[in-house]
Amino acid sequence: MALNSSPAIACIGIIGRHDNPLHISLFPPHEHEDLEMQFLLNSCLDIFDIRSRTKTLDQDLGLLQAIDERLAAYGWLTNTGIKFIIVVDMMGRPPTADEDKRRFPPVVGIRDTDLKPAFRAVQTAYIQLMLNPFYAPDDRTPLQIVNYGGTSPEITSKKFINELQRIGKAWAPGTTSI
Repeated sequence: MALNSSPAIACIGIIGRHDNPLHISLFPPHEHEDLEMQFLLNSCLDIFDIRSRTKTLDQDLGLLQAIDERLAAYGWLTNTGIKFIIVVDMMGRPPTADEDKRRFPPVVGIRDTDLKPAFRAVQTAYIQLMLNPFYAPDDRTPLQIVNYGGTSPEITSKKFINELQRIGKAWAPGTTSI
């Protein structure tokens, strides 16, 4: 881990009921790794599927997979089948100038519960998006979209995207609410 760094969110992925990506937010220093994060999110879908067959699912699936010593993916499943995946970069970002380094020592690891506030905030943002009367989610399957020449339904709401960016930047291990 880098000296005086703290784990940070590298990516937040919103995946539809039919395993179609609805939105992916990337955070520094991973903002140019779109393809790599898409592969990572896609590999997490297999874990969602395996866990759904082997046990009763809770909303918080915890650690889905540790990619290497740097990246780890955590999952959350809504009761409507929408999947939220947060990828954490354990090397993270260096502390900002206003953070007191004596008060907040570097964090070596995180617990599954450290991400609950972030998942709750993402779920709240998603619920607010669904409550918007002008937002019309597309319930077609990816196969129906291809057959009818449409495009995959992606979330383009600026308010939602800005909220995900705020959540990703505000989260840190030990945060109790976002």
